[in-house]
Amino acid sequence: MGFFDMFGGSFDKKLEQARAAENARIIDVRTEQEYRSGHVPGAENVPLDRIDSFETSREAPLFVYCQSGARSSQAARVLESRGFVDVTNLGGIMSYRGPVE
Repeated sequence: MGFFDMFGGSFDKKLEQARAAENARIIDVRTEQEYRSGHVPGAENVPLDRIDSFETSREAPLFVYCQSGARSSQAARVLESRGFVDVTNLGGIMSYRGPVE
C-alpha cells in the first residue's frame, strides 16, 4: 500500500472512479489561466472564487481538483456546506499522470 492509498487513493485512481460514476462532473477549481494551460480531459472550469454559485443536482457525483489540493479541499467544503452529498477531492493535478487538454 502506497502513502497516498492510505488517504483514499491517488489522483489517478480517484479519477478512474469519476470516469466510472454515472453523471459525474470533474471540476477544475483553478483560475481560468491555469485551466487553459492544461487540464484533465473532460474537466470543466469553475474557479474557487465562483464555486459558491455552482449549480447542478445535489446528488450528482462531483470530483474537484486544483494545482496542489489546497483549493480543491476548500471547494469540497463549500460544496458540502451547500448540500451537495457526493463530493470527492481529487487533490492536485501535480500528481496526475495522464494526458491533459
